[in-house]
Amino acid sequence: MVWNEPNNTSHWDFGIDGGWHTFARMARAAGEAIRAESATVKRVMGGVSPIDPRFIAHMGGLGALEEMDVVAVHGFPLDWNLWSIEDWPAKLASVQAVTSLPVWVTEVGISTFAGDAIQAEGLRRTAQVLRGQAERVHWYSLFDLPQQWEATTRHKQREGSSYFRHFHMGLVREDGTPKPAMDAFAELDGEMGICQWFHFQDHRLDDAVRWLRKLGIRKLRTGLSWSDDHRDGSLAWFDRQMKALEEFDVTVTFCFTPEHKGVVPHYTSPPRDIDEFVDFCARMVRRYAG
Repeated sequence: MVWNEPNNTSHWDFGIDGGWHTFARMARAAGEAIRAESATVKRVMGGVSPIDPRFIAHMGGLGALEEMDVVAVHGFPLDWNLWSIEDWPAKLASVQAVTSLPVWVTEVGISTFAGDAIQAEGLRRTAQVLRGQAERVHWYSLFDLPQQWEATTRHKQREGSSYFRHFHMGLVREDGTPKPAMDAFAELDGEMGICQWFHFQDHRLDDAVRWLRKLGIRKLRTGLSWSDDHRDGSLAWFDRQMKALEEFDVTVTFCFTPEHKGVVPHYTSPPRDIDEFVDFCARMVRRYAG
């Protein structure tokens, strides 16, 4: 997957890249580079949030989708979106109307911010309405975000309850105990995949593998961050992560600009040189899917 939520200001600064012209050129070049490394790896346009068919059509008009095999969407109707779980089929249809590419749901989730029972019942209903609607559906996420970490948003605590919901999206609490929704997820018997991001040298990696095996999960979405590529020990960490996950059908997301490579020093910034991101994508595909 090329980037994550490019139409969300918490992941791509479209104040700098007005009209997403730099992003479209970068995504297309990355798609070409990935195909040059592997003829079988599916190239996925970064999942959009909010779900906006106009953005997908705009990417098509700029030529970015010519080097993609799939488009993806993210939806959180009980936390951040002003639509209901029942609207999922219509949301997918709105995107399918503007592209001939398959549409995957690479993040869907419900927090326990307002209570465990809401997540459990919402998960059951989400599975029902999305059944047969998309080739891949990934629940976000396996683990709650540790309280001492920061969520990947632009305005942090100034977002109020919207920010704090990020910490309660998992099926497993920070202390390692499962939430009631875990039973509902297990009943799906591998029908739905998981999206779980791992931070640099994340201590939860081995526990994640154990949970994924226990749940019978085959499809996993995660990420390799370009912003980690210049850290000491980055390649060793990437190797460890991908080795631990090699038994799963992994959709790996390439995203986040190293601060010293951006137009401005921020992970959401367009890079000064898009070829450096393209090279990162090619190197990762060559190393882990070649």
